[in-house]
Amino acid sequence: MDAKNVLGEKLQICCTSPMTGFRRDGMCDTDGTDMGVHVVCARVTEEFLSYTKSRGNDLTTPAPHYNFPGLKPGDCWCLCASRWKEALNAGVAPSVVLASTHEKALEYVALEVLQEYSVEN
Repeated sequence: MDAKNVLGEKLQICCTSPMTGFRRDGMCDTDGTDMGVHVVCARVTEEFLSYTKSRGNDLTTPAPHYNFPGLKPGDCWCLCASRWKEALNAGVAPSVVLASTHEKALEYVALEVLQEYSVEN
């Protein structure tokens, strides 16, 4: 069965350069082994990257042993739903790609909120 996005449609690729996703397949798909629930396809900003680094998750420094190149503003990345919501509450949530954000994100944040942060806006 195909994974669904927050719009109830087939989940689309978030990003392949850099390669994102819990499985590093470009998709913000999830399963029971994804403890972080990496389901929000976000276009990261400098503000968000600084914020998440201050919270102990440095997404800018490359980690070759995890096949992670490090992110720069403008990159898309599958974020943990809880971290995106935390950033929202802190006023630094990055924009999201709705077609590439897994429906599981709706367990953390309302569709209307995600729509406010849509890259299409």
